[in-house]
Amino acid sequence: MVEEGAKSLPMELSEKRGVENNGFVQNEAFDDKETETGSQEETPKTCSVDVDTATAEELALKPYAGMPKEVLLKFSSQARYRVTREILFWLIIVAAVVLVCATITIIALSPKCLDWWQASPIYQIYPRSFKDSDMDGNGDLKGVQEKLDHITYLNIKTIWITSFYKSPLKDLGYGAEDFYDIDPMFGSMSDFENLLAAAHDRGLKVIMDLIPNHTSDKHQWFQLSRNRTGKYMDYYIWQDCGEAAGSITPPNNWVSVFGNSSWQFDDVRKQCYFHQFGKEQPDLNFRNLAVQQEISDIMKFWLNKGVDGFSFSAVKFLLEATHLRDEPQVNKSQNSDTITAYSQLYHDYTTTQVGMHDIIRSFRQTMDQFSREPGRYRFMGSDGDENEDIEATMMYYGTSFIQEADFPFNFNLINMKNLSGNSVFEAVDSWMKNMPTGKWPNWAVGSPNAARISSRIGKEYINVINMLLLTLPGTPVTYYGEEIGMENIASENVTFPEKSPMQWDGKVNAGFTEGNSSWLPVNSDYQSVNVEIQMAWSNSTLNLYRELTSLRNNELPIYRGWMCYIWNDNDIFVYVRELDGLDRVFMMVLNFGQESTIDLQAIVPSLPSEAVIRLSTNFSNAGKAVNTKLIKTEVGEGLVLEYKTTKPVHTMQAFQGKCFVSEKACYSSAFNLLYMKC
Repeated sequence: MVEEGAKSLPMELSEKRGVENNGFVQNEAFDDKETETGSQEETPKTCSVDVDTATAEELALKPYAGMPKEVLLKFSSQARYRVTREILFWLIIVAAVVLVCATITIIALSPKCLDWWQASPIYQIYPRSFKDSDMDGNGDLKGVQEKLDHITYLNIKTIWITSFYKSPLKDLGYGAEDFYDIDPMFGSMSDFENLLAAAHDRGLKVIMDLIPNHTSDKHQWFQLSRNRTGKYMDYYIWQDCGEAAGSITPPNNWVSVFGNSSWQFDDVRKQCYFHQFGKEQPDLNFRNLAVQQEISDIMKFWLNKGVDGFSFSAVKFLLEATHLRDEPQVNKSQNSDTITAYSQLYHDYTTTQVGMHDIIRSFRQTMDQFSREPGRYRFMGSDGDENEDIEATMMYYGTSFIQEADFPFNFNLINMKNLSGNSVFEAVDSWMKNMPTGKWPNWAVGSPNAARISSRIGKEYINVINMLLLTLPGTPVTYYGEEIGMENIASENVTFPEKSPMQWDGKVNAGFTEGNSSWLPVNSDYQSVNVEIQMAWSNSTLNLYRELTSLRNNELPIYRGWMCYIWNDNDIFVYVRELDGLDRVFMMVLNFGQESTIDLQAIVPSLPSEAVIRLSTNFSNAGKAVNTKLIKTEVGEGLVLEYKTTKPVHTMQAFQGKCFVSEKACYSSAFNLLYMKC
């Protein structure tokens, strides 16, 4: 018996037989039977036992579905359930910590993804010559929109449209009359917005020109400035001119890029204004902070519309020396009165002045305000120093602390005086060895201001030049029509032979316009050199271009790997593209001279005896194996060789100083991902 005062539950125990307690559910049948027979049979002797309630419940209860909370809590406190629960809890905590640590490690070790302006070639469009949609003979923005599928067909994700601001079209529209409007020749603001939306729908980015150095003399700012109206009085550079015998004497000997004095007398203001280019394009006064703010506001206007970036032109002309001294003569013995050409002076006081880079940095700061949204980085390009001053050009990248342009456009390959394997190597090496560490290169072989490839260096080199362009590290820039090998117009009467209308098909006017004529004549070769016919011809310049862009987009060594120079001579230029951790290597053998044969194994002893031709300017050679001891190339032939090796060139002592990489990455075959620490 348990002590008195303890809570107990009496249980009847029969001496004759036991009765099972079924979970404390009353056995009614049993109770009834006992009542009925109680008078007939001798009542069994019973004894009363006090059992602790908790002990009884523990002995009797088992977990069952639908348990109330109170019962569930009783079981959950038992050791066998509590220990299991705690083990699972800590396993989950440990797994979560491991997952977080692994994620942080992967992020920390992963290289920066290439941005959109690095990942894709840029396709430069001169809109007046691309596609005419309204039959007036001039290309327009609707025409560009009509042909966006051609851009995606080329595996390109970025278009660069040259100037289309409202303008009197002096100097082909590079002097804007209104930076906030579209010239009617190209359409309306609605047309531009539709083009931008259509491009973005296709995953394309749109870059536009901005020439901040000057405006048109028709611009409202200039009209207000010449009348000395309010804040606009000093928006331009005005100086008193001397008068002698009824003629105007300029303040100094400064000469315009187009020749003759860079000072023009204005009859309204009775002063001379300064112009680095045409007299219809007065220079803005960038020492006036209000002018700098105006340009910032213009940028914000277009960025708010969704433009993805700007190419800034003529930026080295933004500032001039305030002392107005005469610039030094190239030929000191020349009579100063006979100086009329831009090349006859050293332009020490009218280009790249102190403070110019500060202005460019302010442009960058404005761009960065619109680059904070993920995936909406705004690209900034600029022209460089056109006088082949490579160090001055590299300054447009900015520094490791203060960024300026994402890159200054590189025209080394356009400016080559002659074509050879050595000259191509020198053009490439000049950029790569001078480029600041960590910056991104770019390459162009055509532009609106240069003769086309085929006219500049010969038709036989079109394909190999495109192969060079699309296999070098960095961002390639293609001028419209170079993908099909267009030539300059062969006519002495044409002022802009490199701007002839795009050749879309073999119909009248090459499919550029359905009107009776075009603003410039179509090249006479349009029936054999056009997009439509080359799409159907497997060995065409167009299809090789597409194969090269596909190779660049899909092969990591070419996309972002090392470049190492292997060989160059008067005829050929050879280099490799490779990536740490990847045993697949691509070697480019490009002929820019005469027929050549080379033993590459003698130069790279670890080179396999055979390599496969991945791409060739002659499509029939693709897929063939070649002996690396005897690589033969014809005039203008290009080969992309593929081979496997465990000894990449960039790790060899013999090639130190000949290898470059911009966005370094290493490949892990085990995890199929890129990481930084090789």
